Amino acid sequence: MKQRYFAEIAYDGTAYHGWQYQPNAITVQEKLTTTLGKILNAPDFKVQGCGRTDTGVHASQFFLHFDADLNMTIEKLIFVSNQILKKDIVIKRVFPVGEKMHARYSATARRYHYYFGTELNPFDRLYVSYFKQPVNIEKMQEACKVLFEYKDFTSFSRSNTDTKTNDCTIMDAKWYQEDGKIIFTIKANRFLRNMVRAIVGTMLEVGEGKLTIDQFREVIEKKDRSAAGKSVSGHSLFLSEVHYKEGIIPNV
Repeated sequence: MKQRYFAEIAYDGTAYHGWQYQPNAITVQEKLTTTLGKILNAPDFKVQGCGRTDTGVHASQFFLHFDADLNMTIEKLIFVSNQILKKDIVIKRVFPVGEKMHARYSATARRYHYYFGTELNPFDRLYVSYFKQPVNIEKMQEACKVLFEYKDFTSFSRSNTDTKTNDCTIMDAKWYQEDGKIIFTIKANRFLRNMVRAIVGTMLEVGEGKLTIDQFREVIEKKDRSAAGKSVSGHSLFLSEVHYKEGIIPNV
């Protein structure tokens, strides 16, 4: 009899065209489905992720679920999987959950981090964007407060998506500096496609003095993607936390 399992993973998205299946492009979901399906000898094996990440975007925490009748211990499944997977995808743990638990729909919130380097660093090149123009972090922090005034973030969503609503509840958003980097973090109950990258790109225009706070507010109110700034590169974006109701995810 099949049991539903959650798996916590982390991945470097550099070599992948995002999480979700795409025709003629390698994705994290495809890689995990193929690997786990072979190990478990399950040709119809499927995995469901906690969300989507775009091309090149990373995840330091990501959850997926799958249904399986394991023919080995969980420890062996994790070990064998990590031996087969490239080193840019790691399964951290696997644990049983109730049959109604869903990696995506049971999640209550997610957090992202975006990283900018103020100085060129060869060791950061794959994960940190270099932004040579001076920016006013205080102004960008002020723009963060504006996000809490709204629910509809159509202006920061990729056009022609299949979502039923563009409403999101922002729980936290802030800019800060750490170890020579400028970092943006945002937490919400859900995110639209391209949303974080579009928000960051628009806030940088505030930081450069190209947009005032009132104009930033107007961008949101227009509900038009063309009104917002350019999306920043995905290689500096990390899905860093996924939250569920207490008791679903066991303590490490």
